[in-house]
Amino acid sequence: MQTFAPIPERSNSRLSSKRIFGLIKTELALVETEFESQASSNIQVIDYLGDYLRSSGGKRVRPALLILANYAVGGTGTNDNVIRLATVMEMLHTATLVHDDIIDNADLRRNRSSVNSRFGNQTAVLMGDWLYMSAFETTVKERSLEIIDILTRLTRKMTEGELIQLTRIGRLDISESEYFDILRRKTAFLFSACCEIGAILGGADMAEQDALRDYGMHLGVAFQLADDILDITGETEKLGKEAGADLLEGKLTLPLIYLQAKDPGIRSKLEKVMFDGDYSGFPREEIKIMLNESHILTDIRRSAEDYAEMARKSLEVLAETEYRSTLENVLTFVTDRKI
Repeated sequence: MQTFAPIPERSNSRLSSKRIFGLIKTELALVETEFESQASSNIQVIDYLGDYLRSSGGKRVRPALLILANYAVGGTGTNDNVIRLATVMEMLHTATLVHDDIIDNADLRRNRSSVNSRFGNQTAVLMGDWLYMSAFETTVKERSLEIIDILTRLTRKMTEGELIQLTRIGRLDISESEYFDILRRKTAFLFSACCEIGAILGGADMAEQDALRDYGMHLGVAFQLADDILDITGETEKLGKEAGADLLEGKLTLPLIYLQAKDPGIRSKLEKVMFDGDYSGFPREEIKIMLNESHILTDIRRSAEDYAEMARKSLEVLAETEYRSTLENVLTFVTDRKI
């Protein structure tokens, strides 16, 4: 196993995603090129849609995690198989977003028209399916049963999470445990798989592989908790999608689960927002005030920080390198981000 010189101290200062992932900007540029290649087709409509999705941007957090995990265990992140699998994870994520937007009837994604709103649901469904199949076709070529097994289980869990959430749409009786079950299936397992696959490709031993799998799971939970806060407190132009969309789509997230428990009298107001599809009867600003006055947002931020700390502890089995340090900084970025 390759060894590295220790890194002095990690920085706790707030970092942008560009600064965090600057360490692997060459590798992420290779992912963009590979994404363009994998999402291309001699079928004109698929080629056009693939380019539309790829050019919509995104922070590329998931492929970055795979590459950083690979380097953190002594791998070579520029290897073709690492870049291909990093791209596969971004394609799976993109396919999930395409299908989610259909289910949620979302009009915006990353500050531009979602595929379903611009091209129609039928086209979006098929494009999402095509991305899934293309991602698996690339994975099969790697000839790794272990990685295929991880991605098969991941896809099943993400699909199960979406189906479970569908049965809860418009319901206000969702429990905290149900919320976390959906969160892990829809978000955290993908983060976990990225880190674990990066470790496998880097020749990690079992302790390192387990550590990075756990790191990704805890990071994914922290990421989604922060997202749920931003859905309520953020603004549409910064979020890249409609602010407050979760409640409008009939989804009760953790801040509102806690708020309803503290003040059962708001149940009818939340129902009205869901069924009217707007906040005219219960303004989002009023909800934010209630959440702040009851310290719910503070409690959830603290919970996100707790998960981030568990993720940080998972990294202790790894050598102290600039890549481990960057994985630690990702945690700070996730819990501190404002958009």
